[in-house]
Amino acid sequence: MKINGIEGMTISQVQSEVAQGGKFVIYPYCISILIMTFRRNSGIYFIKAGESSLGSGIGYILISLFLGWWGIPWGPIYTISTIYTNLTGGKDVTQEMMSSINRSG
Repeated sequence: MKINGIEGMTISQVQSEVAQGGKFVIYPYCISILIMTFRRNSGIYFIKAGESSLGSGIGYILISLFLGWWGIPWGPIYTISTIYTNLTGGKDVTQEMMSSINRSG
């Protein structure tokens, strides 16, 4: 599994970053085609301590903003939900990732 943002980092460096406030996030997005609406998640991104997660999530906000509204009835509902989640930093999956890293490392 590819994780964006940890290229070249060791497990101990990742653990240190997480201890300082780093986090793993995913960004949901929504695409609609008339009566069908698809809600999906991005890959996993590692956001280092002190960095903003908005920069990584802006593309997914734009996808939902332009392509999400068009499905009835779920398009507007999912679009608002995904945009809100991404504006507030994405979905934090740090606990799950650290459990996985600690088991494998």
